[in-house]
Amino acid sequence: MPLLPLIESIATHVRDGQSVALEGFTHLIPFAAGHEIIRQGRRRLHLIRMTPDLIHDQMIGMGCADRLTFSWGGNPGVGSLHRLRDAIERQWPHPLSITERTHSEMGVAYQAGSSGLPCALMRHYADTDLDRALGADARTITCPFSGERLRAVAAITPDVTILHAQQADRKGNVLIRGIVGAAREAALAARCLLVTVEEQVDELDAPLNAIVLPHWLVSAVSVVPGGAHPSYAAGCYERDNRFYLEWDQIARERGRFQQWMQAYVLGSRDHAELLGRLRVAA
Repeated sequence: MPLLPLIESIATHVRDGQSVALEGFTHLIPFAAGHEIIRQGRRRLHLIRMTPDLIHDQMIGMGCADRLTFSWGGNPGVGSLHRLRDAIERQWPHPLSITERTHSEMGVAYQAGSSGLPCALMRHYADTDLDRALGADARTITCPFSGERLRAVAAITPDVTILHAQQADRKGNVLIRGIVGAAREAALAARCLLVTVEEQVDELDAPLNAIVLPHWLVSAVSVVPGGAHPSYAAGCYERDNRFYLEWDQIARERGRFQQWMQAYVLGSRDHAELLGRLRVAA
């Protein structure tokens, strides 16, 4: 497992046209990695996340993606993602294809991918509009043992999964603590796993219910303090609620959005400089 600067990690492992899962549930959202993907001008990405929020709004608005698979998308506690809506409703900056699943369908699809299975099975209680929207990604089947109707959901196997975590040790083992969401399943389901961390330590001290991803699973680790800002990293820093409120106004109008991205993301060499421009302590 190499320890790489983030710019080198993205340049080496993320290519145009790939499926890229940036997971993180309420915290540990890999904003720094998403910003580096924007700086490097990646295109035609298939973005995957259970709950896409601001970083996906930014990547979509900057033309990085032409497809999104998700279960819920929004600015949590505030409202809509305006760049996501603009892409869907007005095809700006270009059309965006979406595949909407339920939370549970996303979870079991990641689990199937992490288990090396082609699909996951769920109980199927009633037909919904999402059944039609999923199309080829889901089927209703009959259990050969009980005769019950089951929902078969295609596995999610990202080309690249990107996570943020609190620590990595000298061998490259990664510690994730706090709310873990689908991080473990997304990591195991991917062909390539990139991780940004708050710090590197000699040894991990994993508390109860934490996750340790083994070094042989990780393609590259990058030490990026504050790499989840404006989301939070449990035990490291709090959520920047003010930024989430401000983003609602920044993203509403295309021109202001582009000016902000140029000034803060494209105009910064790395995440540390971006945080400095925002005057955030890493």
